[in-house]
Amino acid sequence: MFIDVHTHILTTWGEEPFTEQHLIKRMEELKIDKFVVLPIIGPEGNYFYVPPEQIIEVYKRHSDRVIPFCNIDPRAGSNSPETDFSFLIDTYKRAGCKGVGEITANMYIDDPRCINLFRQLGKAELPVLFHLYNKIGGSYGLVDDIHLPRLEKVLKKCPDTIFIGHAMAFWSEISADVSEETRGGYPKGEIKAPGRLQKLLKKYPNLYGDLSAGSGFNAITRDITYGYKFLREFHTKLLFGTDLCHIKQEVPIVDYFKQIKEQGIVTEEEYENITHKNVERVLKL
Repeated sequence: MFIDVHTHILTTWGEEPFTEQHLIKRMEELKIDKFVVLPIIGPEGNYFYVPPEQIIEVYKRHSDRVIPFCNIDPRAGSNSPETDFSFLIDTYKRAGCKGVGEITANMYIDDPRCINLFRQLGKAELPVLFHLYNKIGGSYGLVDDIHLPRLEKVLKKCPDTIFIGHAMAFWSEISADVSEETRGGYPKGEIKAPGRLQKLLKKYPNLYGDLSAGSGFNAITRDITYGYKFLREFHTKLLFGTDLCHIKQEVPIVDYFKQIKEQGIVTEEEYENITHKNVERVLKL
């Protein structure tokens, strides 16, 4: 069984639309049983805007397969670290939303406005899926410095909130030799020593890793042997995903997991945890 923690529909701007029909068809072709669909909001969203309400409507039409997330910008409301998001959070929870994200606001992850939102989401028992970027300006995503000091601060300040990390600045930290030059992309080569990411996954029970997109797949395949070791060691902290959002997009992670299961590289328990049981537990499915 596969449950995908990270998919999108994109129906705006000049790109060829990736509609709910396209998404459903691709999920059927890939034999992915259920899938989270993430809204896109905020000015950094690469010209795309897909509000939570649209995702909720898709969920209503495909409630047997779609797992809806809502999305809240930390700057929403009064753009203040005192903003009360409870009405919005409660409304989305009642509509069936199981988490929040993908948060893409281009601001420091430990900004007081982010901490304020994260704490309220923890109280509401809604996990947070975030895109991590390496700098302010130039693209989208919450920002941290090298070796993730700000993320650790957030994990300490928000112990009741579950965080699901995603994107290059998160996954490049799988290797101790990450640098300012490599952490915003897809570092290659052998992982000679574990990075800061592994230390945080071990230390904080509220941190998980989203394996989707080129960033997650690169992290577990840049050094094949270490990648297998990583999956076995952190099988209770990793979530399968594709980040499927384009019509012709390739998603090699699906065949990768089928192959490592067939080859006995991971145990049945490890495989099931990563491909569906962890996300079932985290999202309370």
